[in-house]
Amino acid sequence: MAGGKEPIEVKFRLFDGTDIGPNKYDPSTTVTALKEFVLARWPQDKDVIPKTLNDVKLINAGRILENNKTLAESRVPVGEVPGGVITMHVVVRPPQSDKSEKHLSNSPKQNRCGCTIL
Repeated sequence: MAGGKEPIEVKFRLFDGTDIGPNKYDPSTTVTALKEFVLARWPQDKDVIPKTLNDVKLINAGRILENNKTLAESRVPVGEVPGGVITMHVVVRPPQSDKSEKHLSNSPKQNRCGCTIL
């Protein structure tokens, strides 16, 4: 590696196994910029469509990437093939339903303990 200045090739694997990319990125590209790229190219035929950057988590080598980090800071060089494509997994937070949360908070608490005191 020549000082980490070479473009890094990344593809994004969605929850159903389809991919966005691969595309080459400068090592100084932030995780936020990568998320913006994913949102802009998200297939519209999917059942789950993220609405904001906060709905998307990028995972590389089992680690959730932080928005303020750069691609160079976030990569895990162990196991990477020089010149190979890095696959980042995309996890979408399911939409929060206000009704279900209110329903749970208003419902009486049920005692599910089956203990018998003798």
